[in-house]
Order: sequence, then structure tokens, then C-alpha cells
Amino acid sequence: MKQDQRRTPLIEAVEKHLSAKPISFHVPGHKNGLLMDEQPFYQSDVTELSGLDDLHDPHEAIREAEDLLSDVYGTLKSHFLVNGSTVGNIAAILASCSPGDLIFVQRNCHKSVLNGIKLAKAVPILIETEWTDEGIALGMRLDAMQEALKVYPCVKACVLTYPTYYGFTYNIDKIIEELHKHDVTCIVDEAHGAHFTLGSPFPESAIECGADIVVHSAHKMLPAMTMGSYLHITSFRVSERKVKEYLTMLQSSSPSYPIMASLDYARSYIGTFTQEERDQNLKEINKFVQALEGVHPQLIVKRTDDPLKLVMRLEGRSGYALQQLLESEGIYPELADPDYVLLILPLLKKDRSFPYNEAIGRVCKAIGNEPIIEKRNNHEPNRSNSQEFFTTLALSFEEMEEKVEALIAIDEAEGEISAGMVTPYPPGIPLLIPGERITSHAIERLTEYVKNKANIQGHHRLDENRVFVYR
Repeated sequence: MKQDQRRTPLIEAVEKHLSAKPISFHVPGHKNGLLMDEQPFYQSDVTELSGLDDLHDPHEAIREAEDLLSDVYGTLKSHFLVNGSTVGNIAAILASCSPGDLIFVQRNCHKSVLNGIKLAKAVPILIETEWTDEGIALGMRLDAMQEALKVYPCVKACVLTYPTYYGFTYNIDKIIEELHKHDVTCIVDEAHGAHFTLGSPFPESAIECGADIVVHSAHKMLPAMTMGSYLHITSFRVSERKVKEYLTMLQSSSPSYPIMASLDYARSYIGTFTQEERDQNLKEINKFVQALEGVHPQLIVKRTDDPLKLVMRLEGRSGYALQQLLESEGIYPELADPDYVLLILPLLKKDRSFPYNEAIGRVCKAIGNEPIIEKRNNHEPNRSNSQEFFTTLALSFEEMEEKVEALIAIDEAEGEISAGMVTPYPPGIPLLIPGERITSHAIERLTEYVKNKANIQGHHRLDENRVFVYR
């Protein structure tokens, strides 16, 4: 029997606690907001008190909230995460791999996946990515994965990213089916797909496609606070005990109740979403897209596989230039890259509204009067020039520990071995991975990001046009 998704047991427990007007002689130091301007946010920032349960050993409200979460997504067990999808990815990898185990990972994964592999002391096999005709990276190539299985039949696990940050999907069901023939544990970083449970026209969730562990960033697409995420266990290939053990190690011993309460709310929000509300959302999105397409003759609006994601390009300009134009009128995209900007649209219930009309007016002010200029050369900078199905690191993690670093110019780095992870953020996909040989394609991409003053995290000196390599 399906459970009542209108329930929010953790929120109810916090509200019940606050309704008694408690006097705080406990952490946090703001004393239920007494030391701050009065805001419900601070008042609900409590700790593991009687009746409020304990994330690391839940038996009451948190346990019930996680059971309701499992019911929504149809999983064996679901967990609240207060340290983001990062902690879910790392815990899933640690629970699935022992030191020396082989693990497949698509080359355009999030940096947390590579960090998890390093912590697990596993051996990554980097699988080549599929690309759209426009040069946008998708997911792991099925044929590349099949070739890798021939060479590495003893692979222990595989990490897939689905959907991409930009909202594109691929044939993940076929990849999972093939991997399961070899008893490979399939971990899916579905950070941007927590709403796929709504069904068509949203893509099919990795949970429905047979993944063994799925991680959702509830704060990305659902109304949860930043760092609020979910981890779902969907098969008996996964040791629930190990997952819980690593989550206990990796997550804060003082988990945030506002974050957990927001996760409870986000689950109820999606769990009570109706078909009528879904259809109304799609109707509003269609109107918005049609209006955008009429703003400027050189504005290209591309729908993705996820109706809540739009990719836009203004011909003749970089994605960063378009971002600056939009931000000049108070329109803030999720991200920009050398070619595109990404818009993430809201998932609205019937009692909510979003200023789509005002947004169109601001976009018109931002770019409506931009001159027609010649298109930039279509050099497809996103497309990899690799002809290989998969690659391995040139140095193992252990070998890297013994190496000495050198700082060299970017334009001299081709063929060298990267000593640092270099990651444009967002989206958090590394251009350079420690231990990997640096290609001309990576240098081209990195140079373009630096030229456009993109935010680039990692171990580098890009302000000096230099990177670290192993010698």
C-alpha cells in the first residue's frame, strides 16, 4: 500500500518541539534564533533532542521520513544526505570497491566521482563519451563500454552520470543491462534527475532502468536547501551496511536539521505532484520557449531531454558574452560555457507561480536590440578528438605520491602528466585529471576557459597560464 505522501514527519517533529517554546541550553549557539534576527530558519536549527531523532541512528521522525522517501522512489532503502551528492557518490564508491578493484567511469564525470575512486584506492578505467552533433557531451558510449569489458572482464563497479548537467540523456538502460551480465555494480550520479519519478515526458529514472545505487541532488531540481541530497539503494548487489557505515564516517556528526527538514519537504512536494500540475508546467514552459525564440533572430533555444532544462546560444557570441548580457538585466543562468548558457526552470505546484512574462521582458531588454553579427567559426570545441574507446591513468595513485611536481606553461603541457585536478565550476567536470596525460584537446578547452575568465577550481596557476605536471 502506498504511503501518505502529504506527511512530513521530520518537519512535524521540529514544529512540535518549537511549539512548546523551548529554552535552549544546547547547541547551536544561536539558541533557536534568540541571538539572531527572528527567522524560522534559525529557530528550526536544532540538534538531536528527544523526539527529533538522529540521522546516524534513525528510529523516529527521520526514519519515517526516509521510509516515505523510499516509498516515493520505489527503493529498498533511501537515505538523507546533508553533505550533498558529493558524499553520496563517495560513499557509494567506497561501499562498492576495495583497493585495487577496477572501476569504469565516463570521462565527463563530476569531480567527486574521481575523488571517491582515489579514496577507495580503486583503479579507474576512463570510458569515452558520446557527443551530440552540436558537440555537447552526453554519457558513456555503449560500444566503448563493451570494448572495455572485453579487456577488463573483472571490473567491479561502474559510475554513470545521468542525466548530464545540461539535461541530456542516453541509453543508460542498455548500458546497465550489459554491465549486470558481468555482475558489475552500477552507481548512477543522477544529481539532476530527482524529478524523473514524475514520468513522461520527463526521462525514465536510473532507478527504473535498474541501477544499483542512485544519488539525487534534491537541492538542484526540487525545493530543498543547498547540500540536501538523497542516496537510494535499489538492489541486493549493494551492502546497505557498508553504505550506512561510510555515510556515518563521511557526513557531519552534527547534521543540519533545516537541511533535513527541507529534504522532507522536497520529498512530499514531488510525492504529491499531480498529473494536472505536471501538464500545467509543460504548458507554461512551452509558452516561455516560444516567446524566447522570438526575442532575437540569432538566439538559438535548444530543448533538452529534460523539459526543465534549456540550452541557449546567441550566434556570433560566446556563452559567457550571452551570460553577461542576461545578467545585466537581472537574468541569472545556471552556467555559461564557451558556447552556451543553461537555464534551469522551476517545477511548480498549482498554488505557485513564476515570473515567466517578466523574464521574457528582461531577455528582450538584454539582447533584443543586439546587432546581427557574423557567426563564429563552428570549431565544435566540446567534441573530443580521441579515437580511443577508453583510457587509463598514466600513473597509479600510489606512483603519484612518489613523483615531484613541476609548474609549466599551458602551451607546453601536451603529452605531460597532470599533477592537479583542474575543473571549471559549474558544471564540475574536470578538464585535467591527476595522473592523466594532457591532450591537445584539453589544452584547447582550458585555454578557452581561461580566456573567458571562467571560474576554474583545482590545483593550478592559471592566472599565470601555468599548470602542474609530474616529472
